Amino acid sequence: MKPFTRLSSRIGLLAVALFSLSLPALRGQTNTPKSAAPTDFTGYWVSVVTEDWLYRMVTPAKGDYASVPLNAAGRKVADSWDPGKDEAAGDQCKAYGAPAVMRIPGRLHVTWQDDYTLKVETDAGTQTRLFHFNPAAAGAGGDWQGASVANWEVVAGARNQLPGAGLKVTTTRLKAGYLRKNGVPYSANAVVTEYYDRVNESNGDSWLIVKTIVEDPMYLNVPFITSTNFKRQADARGWNPTPCSAR
Repeated sequence: MKPFTRLSSRIGLLAVALFSLSLPALRGQTNTPKSAAPTDFTGYWVSVVTEDWLYRMVTPAKGDYASVPLNAAGRKVADSWDPGKDEAAGDQCKAYGAPAVMRIPGRLHVTWQDDYTLKVETDAGTQTRLFHFNPAAAGAGGDWQGASVANWEVVAGARNQLPGAGLKVTTTRLKAGYLRKNGVPYSANAVVTEYYDRVNESNGDSWLIVKTIVEDPMYLNVPFITSTNFKRQADARGWNPTPCSAR
């Protein structure tokens, strides 16, 4: 069974069996989030585009916001998209904020910045995301990546992991930007909830599956939900930091 098929059953398990992980209980002692991590997300990962190809590999045409549940206010903003104005304002990174950057094809480099902070760097747009297991350290946000709070979560009986664990990240206090490069908007009040899950194959391949839920009553009728897939690399091969592009 392919990892993308497993995602549906994995999400079903999450819905019925998700509970917060007690790190000391898991290891039998007091540990930091890094030392007690039940799943290793570190390393290099490359995106594998299996859906929404036309909206991810190329910049969609102005006014094309198919599958995004925009309300009237959101459609009005999207219909006024002008990349030239974004460039003049120094806002080339509007599509590289936390709600959308994982959808831009490229590579991730995941490391621990310290015992309580997981760092995710993207070569697309040269963005850095910090996932804080200590909420007090998340900061004020107000930039493209906002303030992200993380915690380990487990699913009882999950395959390949005992007890099986994933990462939940909630991001708020964002700078307003785009869900897609053609001006599909999200507001500064958007809330982004992400679930990170690693699936290990019998042939040695590992997959990172990121489920992203964007809630934004200002521009969306209902939450915008996507699932993005990455394959683990053995090294930094292909890592190519490039600046944000508005077009």
